[in-house]
Amino acid sequence: MLSSWRRTREDQHVKERVASVFEDVMLRFSGSTMIHLMTLGLAASPLTNMEAVRLFCRTAALTISISYVYMLSFYSSCLVFTGYLETRYRHGCFCRRVPKQDRLDSKPAWYRCLMYTRYQDETQSTNLPHGVGHTQTLNSNLSHTETLTPNSSGVRGHLNNSTNTHPHSHTHSTASMDSHPQDSHLLLGCVRRCYGDWITNTYVKPFVVLLYLVYISFALMGFLQVTQGSDPSALVAMDTATVLYTRAQQRYFSSYSPVIGFYIYESAPYWNASVQRDLLEYAKGFQRISWLEAYLNYLLDRNESTSQPRENFTHTLRHSFLREPQFAHFEDDIIFAERGQGEEPDVAASRIFLVAKTTENKREEMSVLLDTLRRLSLTSRVRFLIFNPSFVYLDRYATAVSSPLRHSLLAVLFLLGLSSLAIVEPLVSVWLGLTLLSVQFGVLGFMTLWGVEMDCMSVLCLISALGHSADCSGPLLCGFASGRGESRTRWVRLALERHGVPSLQTLVCYSAALVPVGFIRSNLTSTLFRCLTLTAGCSALHTLAFLPTLLTFLPPSKSRDHRPGREGQRQEVECVEMNDSTRVVDQITTV
Repeated sequence: MLSSWRRTREDQHVKERVASVFEDVMLRFSGSTMIHLMTLGLAASPLTNMEAVRLFCRTAALTISISYVYMLSFYSSCLVFTGYLETRYRHGCFCRRVPKQDRLDSKPAWYRCLMYTRYQDETQSTNLPHGVGHTQTLNSNLSHTETLTPNSSGVRGHLNNSTNTHPHSHTHSTASMDSHPQDSHLLLGCVRRCYGDWITNTYVKPFVVLLYLVYISFALMGFLQVTQGSDPSALVAMDTATVLYTRAQQRYFSSYSPVIGFYIYESAPYWNASVQRDLLEYAKGFQRISWLEAYLNYLLDRNESTSQPRENFTHTLRHSFLREPQFAHFEDDIIFAERGQGEEPDVAASRIFLVAKTTENKREEMSVLLDTLRRLSLTSRVRFLIFNPSFVYLDRYATAVSSPLRHSLLAVLFLLGLSSLAIVEPLVSVWLGLTLLSVQFGVLGFMTLWGVEMDCMSVLCLISALGHSADCSGPLLCGFASGRGESRTRWVRLALERHGVPSLQTLVCYSAALVPVGFIRSNLTSTLFRCLTLTAGCSALHTLAFLPTLLTFLPPSKSRDHRPGREGQRQEVECVEMNDSTRVVDQITTV
């Protein structure tokens, strides 16, 4: 909106300037907002298996909605207020009327520095004789129209015939455009005079295509190495006790799994020989801390049968086994439930601790072990469950790899349907969908190569990467596809001037905001910094390098629209002289 506002003329009426800004911006802004809401809505739906992601996406969708209303109301009002200040020659910060140059020279140096403006240049142009000023303004506006509008040749010829002025060359047109305030911007000058010609150069295009192939190759290499982030130490700050413990455990005891709790949560016939065999079979192959196994060995050492009546089994357990000093610690692992007066209580619940011997692929083995024991708990006649705090991360990120990809595909399909209704050129929606998938694929692959795993933070960044890449590349594609009658290279340069510079400014501000995030000593914040940095980098590559190069030789076509009766159409231009409180304004209106 700010870039479009700067392209309007200050001598226009404020209503016309605001209407021009809304006409130029609001369709793309509304489309990108809908893409954000669609992507975040999918992530906040039951399709996502992580509650943290759903909570974040619900909050982010509310933020996007409030931002959209804010842009329509308050920010637009600020543009209107600024327009009235410019019309009345008042300073944008101090709201004071800027004095003319002769009065400003008599003021102190600090006052001249604060109240600096282009008033002197504008007054010089408006104090010229009426005929000269009229002709120069007309020619300047005509040159501006000739540069930005492909159908301006007929308008130019009609004007030249009616005003007896000579056609302007391209050099004169560029010089006239440079007098516009927005043309003095550093980034715009670099894009117009240097970067636009360089990126569309015939000898540069093969290297850009080769760079894109390298980009896809490395992204594919990283995509094939995506791993799930199930390390609990990634949730805490760096250099804490939890991180130090995790490092020591991985260094010295990495061949052992975490301690697994085997919980029997219902009363079971432990005195039954078949139940005893089943429980021993389940714990076979583990390093065990089991009261049942110790108790059965205790009975065998006393030459007693392990298969006894319930009362004898429970009485010996309570009054003999648990009274022994070496077995007293098992008392916390057994819960008794009273049956009635004079009867031995039942074992209502108990627990056993298991430790598995693992190899280097510890995470994969734990995942397989977890699935095997859970399937066994569904079919066993002894009701039990297993748990360890690290299982939370194995559970929550079981589908973390497929979740953002599924959301990306659904968002792209929604984008194609939305674009078919809102965009005249259907190839724009196809280009935008392919760009979103390419950015998403690159971020996913490069973050893996950077050492980032698929945890909750990286999934959130992948979801937000869709909307960010659409914000950057969408206006450039629409600007290129809207033109007719010029060469591809010409329209790529115009699209870069009109939409590439605002996207570049957005990326610069976005990157500057990420710099402090990189110095925070936190694992989650480090993941956030890396993912968002890759999002900004991949979006910048596509907006400023890949798309401008590929659009010079791939559809949509830039051929002229030869429709019947087109040559016979005539455009008339009416010059309307308007007087306001400050100067004479020459307004060109196409009738």
